[in-house]
Amino acid sequence: MSFLKKLFAICIMLALLTGAAIYFWAGQPIQGKSGEQAVPFTVRPGSHLRDAADQIVAAGVPVNPALLTLLARVTWQADKIKAGSYELKPGATPRTLLRQLVRGQFAQESLVIIEGWTFRQMRRAVAEHPGLKHDTVDLTDAQLLAKIPLDAKHPEGLFFPDTYLFAKGASDLQVYRQANAELASHLNDAWSKRAASLPYKSPYEALIMASIVEKETGRKEDRSTIASVFVNRLKAGMMLQTDPSVIYGMGEQYSGNIRKRDLQADTAYNTYTRSGLPPTPIALPGAESLQAALAPANTDALYFVARGDGSSQFSSNLGDHNRAVNKYIRGGN
Repeated sequence: MSFLKKLFAICIMLALLTGAAIYFWAGQPIQGKSGEQAVPFTVRPGSHLRDAADQIVAAGVPVNPALLTLLARVTWQADKIKAGSYELKPGATPRTLLRQLVRGQFAQESLVIIEGWTFRQMRRAVAEHPGLKHDTVDLTDAQLLAKIPLDAKHPEGLFFPDTYLFAKGASDLQVYRQANAELASHLNDAWSKRAASLPYKSPYEALIMASIVEKETGRKEDRSTIASVFVNRLKAGMMLQTDPSVIYGMGEQYSGNIRKRDLQADTAYNTYTRSGLPPTPIALPGAESLQAALAPANTDALYFVARGDGSSQFSSNLGDHNRAVNKYIRGGN
């Protein structure tokens, strides 16, 4: 065998051995300093492959940067890595690490927006979340709505309460946009399937009603009947007389107790002094409250009172209602 043939054979053998060694190495778990904890790391925008590998190692991932770079090159993925924030899970291998970088499998964060929260509470939760980039924290409500963008004057009720997932370091504006899109989807769907003869002129009025239902009870079994009470009152030209709306109108003056003088103090949200719906939603309603507002139970109920166990007693006339109040509120027979 000539020298050149021998040299070629040796090169082929070395290449095969190198490939086998890299393949073996790529499948071995990366043993991190943090034991069973995930290791967070960030690849900065504009980073080349070796720069990215060095950033990963500097963050505490004990992977050989030269071998990781070689693995990416021999698998034709060197120019496919994506910048962003990641987490290396316990037991991950160099192969799974490279897959994360190529697919952009960023570290996931979550934020829970609770049904019945006000928009002020939502803004506080977003502003306090450590996994978000806070681009809106210094904006007024009006400026925030313009950024989404939304042609609205008041933000209350325009965001759907749910659990939102996002990449670590994502802009908080993304959460607001997701939550608003979800609300629009749920509201439009419920509006398209609404019951006949409802006293709403627009989906926004239905949203206002849904927010009242949301604040009046946390018991899903009662929501459609409570919605029917308020629908029946609107149809009859009666005052809604819903305390949560009065409380919303009081703002920071509300101290935990609602008094007679609060019910008599006229505000845009005082449904004891003003007829019809309040001017805006009073909270962030969930799917069940939206459904209740647009498909209320078919009842003749005009009143309800809390029984003390989370449920409500419904009445179709004032006499029955007064007896229910005496029994459940005053402790009479």
